Amino acid sequence: MNTAKFKHSLVAVAIAALFTSPASLAQDEQDTTQAEDGKLERIEVTARRTSESLQEVPVSVSAFGEELLERDGIEDITELQYKMPNTTFQVSRGTNSTLTAYIRGVGQQDPLWGFEPGVGIYIDDVYVARPQGAVLEVLDVQRVEVLRGPQGTLYGKNTIGGAMKYVTRELTGYDEFEVKGTVGSYNQADLKVSGQTALADNFYVGGAFATLNRDGFGKFVNTGDDNYNKELMTGRLNAKWLVNKDVNVKFAADWTRDDSNARGGHREQESLLSDEPRLTDVYDAYTAMPTWNKVETEGYSMTIDWAINNDWLFKSVTAYREGLTDTNIDFDSTVNPVLLVPAIYEDDQTTQEFQFMYRDDRLDFVGGLYLYEGEACGEFGTVLGLLGLSIDTGGCVDTSSEAIFGQATYQLDDQWSVTLGGRYTRDDKTADVFRYTYAGVKFLDRGDYSADPIVVNSDFTTQADWSKFSPHASVSYQVDPELMFYASYSNGFKSGGVDMRADVSLNPDASNPYDPETVDTFEFGVKSELLDGRMRLNAATFFSDYQDMQVTVQRAIEGGGVASQVLNAADSTVQGFEVESTFAATSTLNITGSLGYIDAEFDSVAFFNPDTQQVEDVSDLWSFQNTPKVTANIGFNKEFALESGSLVWSGSVSYRDDTQIFEVPSPLDEEAYSLSNTSLVWYSNSGQWTVGLHAKNVFDEEYRVSGYNFGSTFGENIVTGYYGDPRTYSLTVGYRF
Repeated sequence: MNTAKFKHSLVAVAIAALFTSPASLAQDEQDTTQAEDGKLERIEVTARRTSESLQEVPVSVSAFGEELLERDGIEDITELQYKMPNTTFQVSRGTNSTLTAYIRGVGQQDPLWGFEPGVGIYIDDVYVARPQGAVLEVLDVQRVEVLRGPQGTLYGKNTIGGAMKYVTRELTGYDEFEVKGTVGSYNQADLKVSGQTALADNFYVGGAFATLNRDGFGKFVNTGDDNYNKELMTGRLNAKWLVNKDVNVKFAADWTRDDSNARGGHREQESLLSDEPRLTDVYDAYTAMPTWNKVETEGYSMTIDWAINNDWLFKSVTAYREGLTDTNIDFDSTVNPVLLVPAIYEDDQTTQEFQFMYRDDRLDFVGGLYLYEGEACGEFGTVLGLLGLSIDTGGCVDTSSEAIFGQATYQLDDQWSVTLGGRYTRDDKTADVFRYTYAGVKFLDRGDYSADPIVVNSDFTTQADWSKFSPHASVSYQVDPELMFYASYSNGFKSGGVDMRADVSLNPDASNPYDPETVDTFEFGVKSELLDGRMRLNAATFFSDYQDMQVTVQRAIEGGGVASQVLNAADSTVQGFEVESTFAATSTLNITGSLGYIDAEFDSVAFFNPDTQQVEDVSDLWSFQNTPKVTANIGFNKEFALESGSLVWSGSVSYRDDTQIFEVPSPLDEEAYSLSNTSLVWYSNSGQWTVGLHAKNVFDEEYRVSGYNFGSTFGENIVTGYYGDPRTYSLTVGYRF
């Protein structure tokens, strides 16, 4: 750790709110120019696939460098939601490593295979199609960037809400080694090891490994198993071959195995059938299922960079990823087998991207071709033990996607520049769906059950394809080196698909594919540096018009069964603003802040009511999920000089407004809450040793992030909630050379 560099390094941020085009904020502490006299450093970002200054690029992006992640003790990407406006990154219900991601009201509540995310997740430019295993741990990372708003021009599939880029450390050829050990509350015991070296003058290798372990925040009371525990291993290997002065090739492989127990939800209402009382500790649960859970992911990639000449660059990214999830979820959280769901998910994907980049004094261009082939399969059981019924639902979705994209920025003069871009996408999907009802209790293929189904609810194959051109345009005006205004228009596209829960016996139209959703977003922004370069203040305002918005709805039916449908008949309007700022109060004290406001409303929603068999407009009853109106954060970091090195004290308070968990109000909805974190990190003069003490959720705030709400349809109160982490402490010791 370079102490002098850290002295002036700022928490992550610029600000985007009053006016934001795809440009707003970001921080890449790896690629910054050293600040002078307490001024803020220049921040380089890669939001437009090339390195540019944050204050000059019209892209709304927040970035968090390695130093900030280390200083604040960030363990996985979900903790970053509290540092950004209008963003939700959370662990999904019943799991430990499945991601629920929303940006500006757009995301994916339902992690079922075959459904497309609204926020694209990328690991080193490789798109990750499924949310399972997407709660990425902070390991061997150089920075994390989050782009807000539609990113369809330059980024692969389904970035209608935004994109998150997880960028790993670059291999440099220098000998490096780092080891970190962490102990903390709930018997936390983590070990991270990373390093790199050169095997030859033109061939570098590196790797990282982590084992992360923690007891549960609570217990499954009737079995004694841990609830909300952590048992995870992850690793990464990479290599870089400098073929010649113009060509280099990078290889990467990563894998993760999560054996943490499946999470048990907190029963929010008294049981109608069990004598066990409603538990007072929200992290405790009952269960009628095994608690074991397994999530495995792995990926391989090869990236070729070729400097054709002084003006043209070529890049090829070839990648393969696969994942497996085998889990158990007790929806009612009682000792009775009221509503049990064993589930298995499998997916694989192969992607190929070719990029051409051109740059001269006035013109910057990025364009290319993107290809995606993927298969997502799964099966889950709905075991209604008290009714003596089991329903197996499953199938596969095969997806082929091709896209041609391009974007060019032309500098008209010293002040005005114009950007034009577009992406043409074609998606083709074939889906096989089955849904069978059995008499008795059947746990998928885990037991000896040979009886035929008593009802075939669904058994069909369907195919559909869609194509869409998504344009982008922006204009920026550089008033002077410290002030820029910009405006942009972007069109976003999220692929259509098939409802993998389709029950045609309850909803005859459920087998029909649903269409893509689209969004037109307008943004206006200002970027500024004030007080002689000591304050960075960026602001943005946005307006989005959604058409054919996809909303997944599940409704329990009296007498048993769940009717599922994916709606295309939703139109909505989303508008708001974002502000982010960084202020170097002194040469050793930095203050950061962000504020987001969002007003999201459904204009019309045509909902098929399976009880009345009628289509109803329920827009006056619906609200956006996982989208608090107001999000805010204020933080600081203060450095103290010591004879042995430097001591950095940092802290933050984050606020999230009332949050509705589903599209309709429910007992699970969470009231506004604030979280406070603080850290104290010592850096040795040599830069080799670090010791960090971190306290998170200092005031032990209790807050709900997800849940299941089926009421008393199955003869039991099925309203279960899942909660964010309680107060935790940790001590980390690191050594590097």
